[in-house]
Amino acid sequence: MDTELFLLLLAIGFAAQLIDGALGMAYGVLSNTALLMIGIAPAQASALVHTAEVFTTGASAVSHIYHRNVDWRLVLRLGIPGVLGAILGAWILSNVDVSAARRYIYIYLLLMGLYILFKAFRIAPMRRDPARWTPPLGFVAGFLDASGGGGWGPVLTSTLVGSGHAPRQTVGSVNTAEFFVTIAAATTFFVELGASNLHYLVPLILGGVLAAPVGGWAVGRVPARALMTAVGLLIITISAWQILRLFKLI
Repeated sequence: MDTELFLLLLAIGFAAQLIDGALGMAYGVLSNTALLMIGIAPAQASALVHTAEVFTTGASAVSHIYHRNVDWRLVLRLGIPGVLGAILGAWILSNVDVSAARRYIYIYLLLMGLYILFKAFRIAPMRRDPARWTPPLGFVAGFLDASGGGGWGPVLTSTLVGSGHAPRQTVGSVNTAEFFVTIAAATTFFVELGASNLHYLVPLILGGVLAAPVGGWAVGRVPARALMTAVGLLIITISAWQILRLFKLI
C-alpha cells in the first residue's frame, strides 16, 4: 500500500471515530463507504471495518466509561440481542453474490444517510429509564450493522435520542455495547471468509484509536444536530454518486 492511501485511510479512521465518539454513530458507515469506493468487496469491507472496530470501540468504550457516559442497563439491553443480530447479518452477507451485495449496500447507506438527516431534526422529551423496545432494536441494529457494513450507531443513537433518552448516556452506552457486537461480527466474518486485505486495517485502527479519547470528552460538548446533519449529507452524497455509477447513469 502506498503512502497516499495509508494517509487517506488514517484520516478516514480518525475522522470517522471522532464523529462516532461524539455522536455515537458513523464510524462503520463512513469507513465502509470509503473501502467500497476503493474497490473492496462488500463482505470484505464489512469484515475489515468490524475488525478495526474491535480496537476503536474498545478504546472508545474505555473513554466513555472514564467520563461516566455509560448506562450499564442500556448496554445489556442492546448488547446481547445486538450480538445475535450481528452474527446473523455477517453470515448472510458472507454468502451473498458480490455484485448484488454492492448495489444493496449502497442503497442501504443512502437510506441510512436520509435516516440520520431525518433524526437530526426530531428530538423528543427526555425519559429516565431505557424503553422496553430497546432489545429488539438492538437485534435489528446488529443485523443491519453487520450486513450493511455500518448502522449500529445511526439506528440506535438517533432512535434512542429521538425518543427521549439522554444523549450523553446514549452515546456512551451505544459505543460500549458496540464493542461486543463488533467482536461477534468480526469473528463470524473470519470464520466465513478467512483473512484478506489485512494491510488496510493498520491505518483504520491507528486513526480510530488516536481519535477515541477525544470522542469521550467531546460528547455533550459538540452540537449534535449540526454534526448529524453534516454526516447525513455526506453519506447521502457518496452513496447517491456510487449508485449512479453502478447503474451507469453517469
